[in-house]
Amino acid sequence: MDLTKEYPRSPKDQLNGIYSLPRVIDKAHAHNEGTLGEYDYDCPHDKPVLEFLGVSGDQFANKVRDLKYDDNAISGWTKELMAQKTPQDVEAFNKGRISWRPDNERSQTYFNGLREQVAPGRKDINTWFDVLDLDEKRPVYTPTV
Repeated sequence: MDLTKEYPRSPKDQLNGIYSLPRVIDKAHAHNEGTLGEYDYDCPHDKPVLEFLGVSGDQFANKVRDLKYDDNAISGWTKELMAQKTPQDVEAFNKGRISWRPDNERSQTYFNGLREQVAPGRKDINTWFDVLDLDEKRPVYTPTV
């Protein structure tokens, strides 16, 4: 995956019912290939997913490479990692992720600037997932959790 030429999948995309897992896979792939471009891997967006799965960024990227970037194989592996998670655990995780907002003044200032660049005047855009989708030319919608 070359993130200098294409966007990673939406943070609202799911694998095994986990928001952002496909995006983290795409970013790990680009990290391994040296094609992250302007993206960061193992960043504040990725860390909650990795923590939920119980792996480090390096462990995840290495395993994604070992599984040849195949979503079906990665799905099987991450299901094993989630074996002790309940549907309630997944739901709680997803609710937190889908409503992720800036949590400090610096983050809010950065968010406001990015939102103004990609969606001038759109004060209804108030989550990181929405601003990422707009920045990557995807429509904004509110998924159900």
